[in-house]
Amino acid sequence: MTVRDLKQDDALEDFTPRAVTINGVAKTVHVAGAGPAVIVMTEMPGISPHVARFARWVREAGFTVYMPSLFGRDGAVPTAEEGAAVFQRVCISAEFRALGGGGSSPVTQWLMALARLAHSECGGPGTGAIGMCFTGNFALTMMLEPAVLAPVLSQPSLPLDEPAGLEIAPEEIAAVRARLEREDLTVLAYRFAGDKICRAERFAAYTEKLGERFVGRTLPDEAANTDVAPFFARHVNFPHSVVTQHLIDEAGEPTVAARDEILAFFKRRLAAA
Repeated sequence: MTVRDLKQDDALEDFTPRAVTINGVAKTVHVAGAGPAVIVMTEMPGISPHVARFARWVREAGFTVYMPSLFGRDGAVPTAEEGAAVFQRVCISAEFRALGGGGSSPVTQWLMALARLAHSECGGPGTGAIGMCFTGNFALTMMLEPAVLAPVLSQPSLPLDEPAGLEIAPEEIAAVRARLEREDLTVLAYRFAGDKICRAERFAAYTEKLGERFVGRTLPDEAANTDVAPFFARHVNFPHSVVTQHLIDEAGEPTVAARDEILAFFKRRLAAA
């Protein structure tokens, strides 16, 4: 994979931008690769060069990446001012439930339909899905779609106002647990110990609801990269983004081990019978 300057905007030229309309709602989806599909959902404030790098790792591991543009400017290095403006807009958007948990964001319905579409196009046993930060819990809700077999929650951050809150309705998470038990599936999740947004209380709440089907990993704060984009330096000045901004791309690093575990999880769940 070509080494890119993560401090420069990413042209995403090795992805094919597709206009995908589902239930009357059109979004751009950046697609690349071959093999079973994996839905890569961006963290706040958008598809940064770090998010694109992770998507390329997924592609190189043998998957077709579907990376929907959900907010922000695609490929942009997140500046402090622009990122804050994106965050404010998204928090009041009808597509997202940033505050007061107990229900899934409406956009998850669109994402579940995208997973069905991706599965029909790519084949294989099913699709994978990873959400990060603002979209972190979306991969869990997407387990209500039978096509999704490999959900990963990276620093799931919603609801922002309830450390132990879950951005999913009680009946939905009960249905997810029943499916996990019935099909012998698991959910992978990651956070840093000192994350001020995705706190230990949230992982405890997931464990209470999902039992041993929830596999949570907590990384030490000292494993986080400190050379981050301006948005993170000003507004997220603590360890947070496990496989993107705060990943240290060096052998032996805990964040690289997390990335490799995620890729292995996708391979195990999505390998053709």
